[in-house]
Amino acid sequence: MTHAVRVCALYPDLMNIYADRGNLLMLERRCAWRSIPFELSASGLGDRLDGRAHDIYYLGGGQDSDQRRCAVDLLARKADGLRSAAAAGAIVLGVCGGYQLLGRSYALGDETIEGVGLLDVETIREDGPRLIGNVAIELDGSECPEHEGIVLAGFENHGGRTHLAAGQAALGRVLRGHGNDGHSGLEGARTANVIGTYLHGPLLPKNSWFCDWLIATAIGGGELAPLEDGFEREAHTAARRAAGV
Repeated sequence: MTHAVRVCALYPDLMNIYADRGNLLMLERRCAWRSIPFELSASGLGDRLDGRAHDIYYLGGGQDSDQRRCAVDLLARKADGLRSAAAAGAIVLGVCGGYQLLGRSYALGDETIEGVGLLDVETIREDGPRLIGNVAIELDGSECPEHEGIVLAGFENHGGRTHLAAGQAALGRVLRGHGNDGHSGLEGARTANVIGTYLHGPLLPKNSWFCDWLIATAIGGGELAPLEDGFEREAHTAARRAAGV
């Protein structure tokens, strides 16, 4: 019997905007439709994090005030667990604010929020408008060659500009939209199974293949049973069309 897909949502009550809880629901539903056991746990403020207990660790986006609170707790109680999880090959997925906290730091004026450093990126709240709108990216294949050229589509809304260090792979190349900083043409970051992105919408319902990749990776690889994905294909097509791709 396939072992359960064990998912841990970090701060689900605070880091959840733009319907990103739908990512968790998408994982649960696509497991259920295949009779794959699914376990969802939450790790909130004050909780220690076991880096051996889960296959997928998910950190969504939140308002700046909530992100500050979570950042302090993340470093004090969860950073070691996340690092050990990533080192053991678990998936760590951060969306928007979660992406920023997986990096090295997020500077807001005179204040700098320290991140866990799983991705070699820095985010700065710079002058200028927020980067808002529909976005589509073509995936970079340096960390996962089989994903080269595949398109992810979603919605972005962020004031921070994220800059990748030399040697840090992006998640993908921007086809339409702003991406990490509005001018580099890059979106997100990825190191092995640690992934950060600004794509909301939420991400997984608009990109069901990516959800399936997360599930397959969590259970050790291999082909998943096919599903009737008419609605999912329509959702992806609509998201690409909204972005102009």
